[in-house]
Amino acid sequence: MYILGLLGPQELIVIFFVFGMMLLLPLIALISILRNSFEGNDKLIWVLVVLLLPVLGPILYFLIGRNKRIRENKL
Repeated sequence: MYILGLLGPQELIVIFFVFGMMLLLPLIALISILRNSFEGNDKLIWVLVVLLLPVLGPILYFLIGRNKRIRENKL
């Protein structure tokens, strides 16, 4: 069954998945950035990158930025 004669169920699943990732990835990245410490202004820079580049920003953060975090020794 097609909705409006254009989209079937498989297409809707793909669309919802893509839009879900577009909303979920920046949110997860922002939570990770705000919960961790960075040197200097790195935290502000990563927040701006994630907000201004909603698809590419979180991907860049997870590939590059997570390695730049300051690791705290937890006992």
